[in-house]
Order: sequence, then C-alpha cells, then structure tokens
Amino acid sequence: MQEFGKKNPDVNLADLGINVSVAHWNLSPEELVNATLALGQGVLNDTGALCVHTGKFTGRSPKDKFTVKDAITEHSVDWGDVNIPISPEAFDKLYDKVCAYFTGKEVWVRDSYACADPVYRLNIRVVNTTPWANLFCNDLFLRPTSSEIETQKHDWLILQAPEFLSDPAVDGTRQGNFTMVNFTRKVILIGGSAYTGEMKKGIFSVLNFILPHEQKVLSMHCSANEGKNGDVALFFGLSGTGKTTLSADPDRALIGDDEHGWADITVFNFEGGCYAKCIDLSAEKEPQIYAAIKPGALLENTKFFPGTNTVDYADASVTENTRAAYPIDFITNAKEPSFGGQPKNVFFLTCDAFGILPPISKLTKAQAMYHFISGYTAKVAGTEVGVTEPQTTFSACFGRVFLPLHPTKYAELLGQKLEKHHDVNVWLVNTGWSGGSYGVGSRMKLRYTRSMITAAMNGQLTDVGYEAHPVFGILMPNAVPDVPSEILSPRNTWADKEAYDKKANELAQLFVKNFAKYADQANDEIRSAAPVVMVSA
Repeated sequence: MQEFGKKNPDVNLADLGINVSVAHWNLSPEELVNATLALGQGVLNDTGALCVHTGKFTGRSPKDKFTVKDAITEHSVDWGDVNIPISPEAFDKLYDKVCAYFTGKEVWVRDSYACADPVYRLNIRVVNTTPWANLFCNDLFLRPTSSEIETQKHDWLILQAPEFLSDPAVDGTRQGNFTMVNFTRKVILIGGSAYTGEMKKGIFSVLNFILPHEQKVLSMHCSANEGKNGDVALFFGLSGTGKTTLSADPDRALIGDDEHGWADITVFNFEGGCYAKCIDLSAEKEPQIYAAIKPGALLENTKFFPGTNTVDYADASVTENTRAAYPIDFITNAKEPSFGGQPKNVFFLTCDAFGILPPISKLTKAQAMYHFISGYTAKVAGTEVGVTEPQTTFSACFGRVFLPLHPTKYAELLGQKLEKHHDVNVWLVNTGWSGGSYGVGSRMKLRYTRSMITAAMNGQLTDVGYEAHPVFGILMPNAVPDVPSEILSPRNTWADKEAYDKKANELAQLFVKNFAKYADQANDEIRSAAPVVMVSA
C-alpha cells in the first residue's frame, strides 16, 4: 500500500481491517482540490471554490439512519421513528462488507476532532473514497495541529463509501443507502450516499448522546456569538426563522453557526467550520457567507449561469438544499478558539405565520423547557392559488432528528442550567407575522427584530414593565427602544380581536396536541407551562 501525506507513523488502516492500494493522509485543501479536479469530480467557480454534485442524495436520509441496539444503548436511546435500531450482528457483517469494498481502492484519510473545549475533545478519523468529501471533513471538523497529528489516536471512526450499496434483504437496511452509528465500536458507517452532511450530523448525533448522557453537558442545535464584553448569546431556530441571519452580527464574534455544547464553564462549538445553505445567496443579504466562497470552500449541488463559471445561487434545479462548506475562520469575525463563557441570553426563534406570538417575550424556566421541547415554527403552505393557511412545524429541542435520548432529557438539562445560572435570560422571538395570519397580516420587519434582540442583549429590557400573554402566559415587554410599542402585544395589531382570540386558542391546541407525546416523561414543572386552552361553551 502506498501512503501519502502526514500521519501518525504508528497508525495504519490494516488495523481497522481495511487494505487499500493508496491512502492519502491529511492532505492540504489545495491538494484535495487538485485531486478532485484531476479525477473529473468537480470544477472551480470564478471565486476559486470547488463545486461538486453529491449525486442521488442532496440531503440527509433520516429513514435510513440506524443505531446499533446493544448494552450501551438498549435502555437509554429513545427508540422509534427517529432512532431506528439495528443489531450488532447486522452492523458487524455490513462493516466487513464495506471494508472488503475498500480493498484495492484509493482512499483519503483525515484526522480531525470535534468540540473546541479541550475538556470534551473527541478525536475523529475519516476514510473517504473521494477527495472532495475529505475536503468537507477538513472544512467542517476541527483541525489538529501538525504535531498533534503525529500522536493522535482516534476516538471515533467514520467510513464513508458512497459507491457501496447494501442489500436490504440481507443487511437489514430499508434500501441501498444507510448511515449506522455503533456506540460500542465507536464507528459511523455510511454507504450509498455521497451527501456530506451525513458525516457532520452523524458526529452531532454521537455528541447528543455522549455529552448529556455521560457528562451532563447540554448539546444544542443552535448558533452562538459573543459581545465585546464577553457576553454569550445562543440562537435556536428551525429553517426559515432567521437563526443564521440574526446571529451574524458584525459587532459580535461568531462562536459557531450550528452545533454547540453548554458545559459548567463554557459554551463551545462542536465544529471547525460552517455548512451554510446558499439558495438565493447574495453579497447584499449574506455578505459574510458570500465572501467565504473562495479557495478551500466546497459548494454542493449548485449550477452556473450558462457559459460561465459564475454560480447562479437562485438555481434550485438540482435541489433547494444547495450548500457551502468552509472553515469558520473564513468568517472575518469568527472567534478562535471557538468557545466562550456562560450564556447571558438565549433566544428561541420562531416564524409564527399565524400572527399569534409576540415579537419578543421573556420566558420563565418552566416556559423555557416547554418551548424547548416544542421547537415550534410555522411555514406557509405553498404558493398555489387559494392556499394561504400556514402549517405548523414542531421539532423537539429544535433538532428532533438528531436526538438519541428522549427530548425531556435535554429539556430537563436546560432547566438545570437555568437553575444554576440565575442571570441567564430566555427569550421567545417571533420573526413571523403581525396584524393577522399570513395573507392578512405582514411579516415582522427585520430591523425591529434586530432592535429587540439588541435591547435584550444590552440589558435594556430589565426594568421595563411586562404583561402576561392571556393564552401562552409568556411575558411581553411594554416598551423596547426603536420599536413601536403598539406591535409588542400581538392582539393589539389585529383589527378583529375575536379572530385573534380564536386563532390563539387554535394554536394553543396544536401546542398541547404536540406535547402530548412527551407528557408522560415530562416533569410537573414542564407540564405547568402549557398554554391555556379555552373550552368552547
């Protein structure tokens, strides 16, 4: 076997049962780009970023993700539609098949790690069959120093073989593609899909088990930034709520844009890069992300304007889920190392297309746990003629599909953090509609939302009066600098107050219905924060 690149001299793939013809270890981004171009697997755009297509899969396939059910996971993992069990025997057989597939192949190997706080560092080794997937791992995971590579032993192994397809009838999979997580062997096995996000979210799922279950660290699907005075803010939110936009603040250092841990002393980034959606990306709307599309960055599933190497970011013909991967230091105000102290403010972002929730409200500890479990937003149903009714979306802890444990475990851990750190403020921010539901009201102005978040972070909402929402009980401030006071209580913005009350009651019912599946494992404090549903006479 030929080996190229820098590696630990005491490490070889044969120890893992893998016998390849050529192994490239820890190549530089430039070397990986050149290898991709030489193999005809990608092209450069006009700013020097590498552009590739991920093939059949342009997103994760959650129904094809399996967790090995064994002594470690049997009684701790929340088994069901999210965490699908597979036997250790089935995993072992498929592992051997993937290793056999690697025989005689050319592979790219990378040593990296997750968790910027060294106390929680998780060393990762990745074996890829394409150089551009290895570039993704360089960009997204944390990068050890040259001297660390010479001694680093991996805690977890990722084997990614997109060309290998399982046999569902024999291997116990649903179809040819699969992602399998084995907590005993500490292996993530990926086959049949070249979508790189499977590797990123595979490690996220691992950390969502290890950190809360074993070390009482709250793992979070959120962005984080830090002010000049060291105050840390967390931003939770599902797609379309403004998580990336509102956390990207030129006056605050970016800790990270997607995955973090909240420990006793620190808030720390799990990753060393960003995996940004780039549909409709522009220099005007997202200048920092746009500027990060340069040599070393990876663009997935984008298209060029005809006859050019200029990306048409509005082109969704391959997928709406076009992505850009790049190291976090491609963002000019990124903080390194990417961790800070205890958070001062936590923001739950929702795009409420019903126009019911206040533009900003303060949550008690119980309400924070309840809304954390709920993970609510609403999406416009579509653009067909006559379709104007919003659709609710609930995703527990703002990332249900990545949670190995029952959602109440994460909510209770959040409550413990808030109990210990009394000065942490939790806010619910509605970036959606005001003055009526979608089709009647209007979208909350971004400048108002920014002003409300800035006021919260600057402590300007400490001494203002508050009024409790009659249905949800959350506390609405009476005044916010640079924001019209009449929009702070959403009922006041509706011309038809009875229509507001009716719609508020309907939304409360949806919250209660969603929470019902978690209620039996939720404590009394969490249950006490449910909205009040009015019973019709």
